[in-house]
Amino acid sequence: MAPLSGSPHDADQRPIARIAVPAVGWEEHLWIPGPGEGFSRSELRRQTGRYQSAIPAQFSTWQCVLDSAVAADVDEATRALVAFDERVVRRLGTEGAVLGPMSAILLRTESASSSQIEQLTTSARQLSLAELAHRSTPHARLVVGNVRAMEAALQLAGALDVSAILAMHSALLEHQRDMAEHAGRLREVVVWIGPGHAGPLRADFVAPQPHRVEGALADLVAFIGRVDIPPLVQIAIAHAQFETIHPFVDGNGRTGRALVNALLRSYGLVSHVTAPLSGGLLRRTTDYFEALQAFRRGDAGPIVAAFAQAARFAAHRGDLLVDALVTELHNSRSLLVGLRPQATAWRVLPLLVGQPVINNEYVMTALGVGKVTAQRAVDALVDRTVIRECTGQARHRVWQHDGFLGILDAFAAELKRAR
Repeated sequence: MAPLSGSPHDADQRPIARIAVPAVGWEEHLWIPGPGEGFSRSELRRQTGRYQSAIPAQFSTWQCVLDSAVAADVDEATRALVAFDERVVRRLGTEGAVLGPMSAILLRTESASSSQIEQLTTSARQLSLAELAHRSTPHARLVVGNVRAMEAALQLAGALDVSAILAMHSALLEHQRDMAEHAGRLREVVVWIGPGHAGPLRADFVAPQPHRVEGALADLVAFIGRVDIPPLVQIAIAHAQFETIHPFVDGNGRTGRALVNALLRSYGLVSHVTAPLSGGLLRRTTDYFEALQAFRRGDAGPIVAAFAQAARFAAHRGDLLVDALVTELHNSRSLLVGLRPQATAWRVLPLLVGQPVINNEYVMTALGVGKVTAQRAVDALVDRTVIRECTGQARHRVWQHDGFLGILDAFAAELKRAR
């Protein structure tokens, strides 16, 4: 397995210049907890009173002014992302045999990192099992929802409007039983970040009142459509503004980072693969959350700096991840030497990059082959020690590629160590 460490940007602590943006306003409201919600009388008393909720600023007409150092930093990070995308295509070509699975696993890696920011963690194996609708952990199933949101985001990248944002959110939550009724719907209740289940009086941040959400999103969409702002600056500010609006009951962070990937695609920074940008944010979650707070106070410098650092990280570590996966693929191909060229096992092998855990039904669907042909291909891969059966059962069998899973878990483990 190729090493995934040694990034020249691990100690990337550049000076952060101020970028002036309009700060949120505030309005005061009275909160009286509803009866019958299961809270103690003392908690109800503590959570009865006046609180302040945000009034989102408008960005559709914001004037972007950057000093030369910020402009240079953003330009360097932007070029790093573009170069990463180009390097992957040069290495893998544009045909889908390997590029397609590689794109799929990079998107899944980004989805897992984005979910981990929300304390939703899972292993590569559990996530692959969840993709097969096989027995898996609850967190893995939630992360699959994030994968669906990322996929929807990339499909809608060419027409980003409020409907597209609703579609991303719907894809995220539609299969989550306790949230299905809220999937793809703007909230109609007050939401907040921080402590206090009975009310927002002790919250760190109270999002705008529900009646302000639709107008704020319309202004955000107008901002997204501007062409006079450096793309990475525009993406960072759009994300921070989305998180400030907090338009949904749940899933705002994951939807907001799915929007980031849609914008990276829409603005042409990456065209063929998904850059693991959330991995860069995950390494410094405290800085990321503090940058969102600074943005609300009127300074976008920290969030732009966080995105520039995350972009450089994504380009470098993305290269290492792709290299490791390609090397493992070549090693597995060497195990198939001597197999007839027309054997279906050759076609299954690159699919394992994007789906390292498979069953017979997956092979049948992915390749459009019958049950016997699919099983023959799986058996050939087992005989050559490319994959192994991992359930120990006679029925509902599943096979996994330990090399690909190890690389993906090593990537996730390094992100945890860096935090």
